[in-house]
Formats: sequence, C-alpha cells, structure tokens
Amino acid sequence: MTEPFSPLPVLRLKPKADARAIRHGHPWAWADDLVLDRRARAIPAGALAVLEDAERQPLGLGVATLEAKIGLRLLDRNRDAVIDGAWLTARMEAAAHLRARLYAQPFYRLIHAEGDGLPGLIVDRFGDTLVMQPNAIWLEEREDAVAAALLAVTGCGTLIKNATSRARLAEGLPEMMAALAGSAPDAPIPVPMNGAIYMADVMGGQKTGLFYDQRDNHAFAARLARGARVLDVFSHVGGFALAALAAGAERALAVDASGPALALALAGAQAAGLHERFDTRQGDAFATLEALAAEGAEFDLVICDPPAFAPAKPALEAGLRAYERIARLAAPLVAKGGVLMLCSCSHAADLGKFRAACLRGIGRAGRDPRLIHTGFAGPDHPQHPALSETGYLKALAFHLMP
Repeated sequence: MTEPFSPLPVLRLKPKADARAIRHGHPWAWADDLVLDRRARAIPAGALAVLEDAERQPLGLGVATLEAKIGLRLLDRNRDAVIDGAWLTARMEAAAHLRARLYAQPFYRLIHAEGDGLPGLIVDRFGDTLVMQPNAIWLEEREDAVAAALLAVTGCGTLIKNATSRARLAEGLPEMMAALAGSAPDAPIPVPMNGAIYMADVMGGQKTGLFYDQRDNHAFAARLARGARVLDVFSHVGGFALAALAAGAERALAVDASGPALALALAGAQAAGLHERFDTRQGDAFATLEALAAEGAEFDLVICDPPAFAPAKPALEAGLRAYERIARLAAPLVAKGGVLMLCSCSHAADLGKFRAACLRGIGRAGRDPRLIHTGFAGPDHPQHPALSETGYLKALAFHLMP
C-alpha cells in the first residue's frame, strides 16, 4: 500500500542512529543523528517535519530545530496528526484533568513540557491566573492558539507570558513579560499549600513566581517539624520554613540572598498568622552557615534547597563540590538526633552522584547519617520516562545519629 502523501518536509535518521530509542518512547532526535542534506537544511527552525528511520519508516511528527543540539522534538507519533487548536486543547485537557484529580484547589503546575506532551511549554496556575513560559520556537509561532486553548480549558481570566528563561535564549527567542489576557496582578498572589500561605510574585519573582515542585518534600519536612527549631537555607519565599511553622514548628529561620524573596516569605507568614515564630536572615548561604556555626546555633531540622549548582555537564564537578560543601557546613548545625534535608535541582547531577556528594560532606563534618527519605518533584511535574531531565529534582533527608 502506498503511504499517504504528506505536504510536510521529511527528516531521516542516519543508518547508524538508534531508531529503537525513539520507537520505544524517546521524544527527541539529535541533530547529529539526522541526515542533513540540502533539503533538510532548508527546513526553518520551528517548522513541522515528519521523522523517518533510515529505511524510510515513519516515526512520528515533530518540530525541527536543526541548528540546535536537539534536531527534532516529536509532537505526535502519528505522522498525519494536525497540530492545531484542537490538538493543543486535547493535550491541555488531559493535563488539566490529571491536576483536578490530584489537587482540591487550583494551585499547581498545569503543563510540564514533555511530561505533558507539549515540548518547551511550562504553565503554572495560581487560581484565576496562569503564567506560561513558552521556551521553544514552535510555541512562539503558535502563541495565539496556545493562549486560546489554555484559557478555554481552564476558564481562567488572566494569562501572563513570562519569556525570560535561559531556554529561550538558546533558541534565539526574545525576552519579554506581558499579559496576554486580563490584567497583570499588581500584588503578589496568596497561594495555600501544605497548610501555609505563600506569596507568588508572578511579575517580578523567580521563574513563574513560585516553585510548586517541592510541595511533597515540604510536606515530608513538616512531619518532622512539630516542636522543632527549623533552619531553611536558600528559602526563597519561605519554602520549607512556612510549611514547618504551619505544622507546629517551635521556630523557623529562613535564609536567602534575596531581600525581596524574604519580604514575600514574611508576608506569607503574616497572612497565615505564623510571623511571631518566624525569622529571616539575608545573606550568602555559605557565609551564613559558617556564621551560624560560629554563633553556636543549633536546629532540630535543617533544610538546604540551593539553585542548580550543576545545570549542565560542564558544571558537574564544580556543582558536586558545592553540594558537598553545603552538606559539610550544614551538618554541624543539626542537633543530636536531628534531621538534615538536602536538595538538588541540577539536571546534570543524577541521584547517585548527588547522594554521594552529600554523604561526603556529612562525613567530613564528623556526623553519622541514616537516609530516611528520598523525594522528587510532585505529580504535577510528571517525568517523561525516557528523559532524565524531567526528573531533575532530588531531596534527601538524613537522620544524624546522636
């Protein structure tokens, strides 16, 4: 039988490329694995293209970015799929249905890129407000359709486009911040989570304004926090500290280099009536840990949740040394029998390497650890089984023996 004619250009894998990985679920084709002849090189970035193996058997339909390391991102296994508003709506409805089953209130990550079958698209929901990060050129060219589908699926009144990520720069896309629907919020949005209230600055904060990925790890730490003295380092807008206070911590100290982030943390504590047991300290995390040790400070629960020290492979060794140093400086602050929780959001540092770095640091501090919890991002950040990058977040809790 003759294959149906497709008006779309075709990209073909080289004979030595591993087509099985793509057939078994991997959603990317590396540019180095593609036959880049004159016709292929004429395909503009962001254009749809059919991917075939070396025997011309179709593997699916994707979006080409041949000048990048990832030459094609698959959108659909059906080569004849029509990538239009209806297709976008179907993907978004599936994502929204999952979140509605997981969470009673509309505060969560709604779209997690490849994890929800929408490469490059990040959308966080804050009640009636959506914040989207379109981090790929194919989304930029379909902005109106993406926005219309999001608003139709969720019924939200406000949609903010946050186009300030490093991923956009990698695709040559401009930076911008704009309201595509409704009006940009003129104040932080209160977000209820784990019994606490967080303040999300969706126009001026980091990323989309709040990190939902740590929700389940916040909840685990909160179970250990009743009656405890808590130190939350790299706290951002209150992260672990506010969840700990909501669970009955005796007192919590939040440390961060950002004054505005700590101000939002304090506002969250005040909104929940927790501010009398909440302290903040602005400064470099490494220097603050050293200063607290010099002061003889002691805590029952210490959490360190730094930014990505190893965002890519070239930074891996330096990043692992930084994680080791954090563990070495934090461990002495943990009271006998207390708990140290260490986190990493580095793509390049897998769980084994991160755990080894943490154990080296704790050992160098002279403490005797027992691993009691390994956590990851919450279920509103679904992992693509073939992409380790979507499983970036790791959280390890160690009981330090008396």
